[in-house]
Amino acid sequence: MMLADLHIHSHYSDGVLSIAEIVDLFGQKGFKVIAITDHLCEENTFLGKASRVLKKTLTRETFHQYLEELKKEGIRALKQYGMLLLPGVEITKNSVSFKRSAHILAIGIEEFISADGDVLDILKRIKNQEGLAIAAHPVSTKMFEHQTFHLWDRRRELASWFDAWEVASGPILFDEVLKSGMPMIANSDFHVPSQIRSWKTLLNCAQNFQSIKQAIALQQIQLTFFEETSGTSNLNMNPFTFNRNSFARNVELG
Repeated sequence: MMLADLHIHSHYSDGVLSIAEIVDLFGQKGFKVIAITDHLCEENTFLGKASRVLKKTLTRETFHQYLEELKKEGIRALKQYGMLLLPGVEITKNSVSFKRSAHILAIGIEEFISADGDVLDILKRIKNQEGLAIAAHPVSTKMFEHQTFHLWDRRRELASWFDAWEVASGPILFDEVLKSGMPMIANSDFHVPSQIRSWKTLLNCAQNFQSIKQAIALQQIQLTFFEETSGTSNLNMNPFTFNRNSFARNVELG
């Protein structure tokens, strides 16, 4: 089983660490698969334009440089830590209305995808690149922050277009997703080092993108809570196993 986190932000958007610093942090913790997914905001909306001015988003101009740095650091990650680094973005459609806001992780893409337009059109663009599409924090995160409910409200229409729905993006499990029967994945939505403490995913597959996509589709995964035991380098891993029809907790206290 490979420890994975597929929702991580660098200083290319609103994260505090560089891509190289992220590789070292996760590599030293024993992760075997990560995806760096910086925000890619809409170009034609007020909030999207504001993110561009504040340099909190990737742009058409920075996208190529971003991919090149991911590729370079990916080579180092594999050589130094045996860790696979996947390229990605978080398509970010923000509105003052939570019900009109949606975030989509597009992983494994190699060409710029506009965040403007309907989410179904965006999902088709991701699939045209054979990318992995994940619905990011689609229900309430139970934290005081901007919420994104648009995808969940359209889940019946969009279900076949998503490879997985985040059942956690941090330390809190989303009960609605957990009980939905839809394919799930747990990530950190990492912006600062302390957020490495979160629910994560264990992948039961080979260490390559196609195998990872298949494992997620078949739900050959486990959910686990990742934290470092205070004062030691040991990890407190609480496995949470399930299949499509049933699930059961199997907690191992550190």
